[in-house]
Amino acid sequence: MSIYDYKVKDANGETVDMADYKGKVLLIVNTATGCGFTPQYDGLEALYAKYRDQGFEILDFPCNQFGHQAPGTNEEIVSFCKMKFGTTFKQFSKIDVNGENEEPLYTFLKSQKKGIGGSNIKWNFTKFLVDREGNVVGRFASTITPEKIDKKVKDVL
Repeated sequence: MSIYDYKVKDANGETVDMADYKGKVLLIVNTATGCGFTPQYDGLEALYAKYRDQGFEILDFPCNQFGHQAPGTNEEIVSFCKMKFGTTFKQFSKIDVNGENEEPLYTFLKSQKKGIGGSNIKWNFTKFLVDREGNVVGRFASTITPEKIDKKVKDVL
């Protein structure tokens, strides 16, 4: 299996084929609107604005598994992010990233790059960097801000 074999639901409930992202560099992030790391949306949007014309995409997957910090509906989350942070990157339906109901895409991502202490996602705003061939080339903990991975993104582009 590769990342391009998965299908996910966007924030409108429409099926998105990950194969649509072939040839792009991806940053896949599990997010939350009520987390101490939520201000990272500013950095994510800045990174996206800087590199989107070079084939860079951010895929935002809200997740309510950590402290119930993404309690809204998909529509409420999209509205919050656009109004508060001016986000323009693709947002997806709320998912689980760990456990029996975890999104299969995340099962794959975690199998490709384990984090400190194992494969499970530890908290909101864990980031996976995927190269143009679909290889997971980086995994960054919540504490690693988008600004700190700018050079890595640029190198992969």
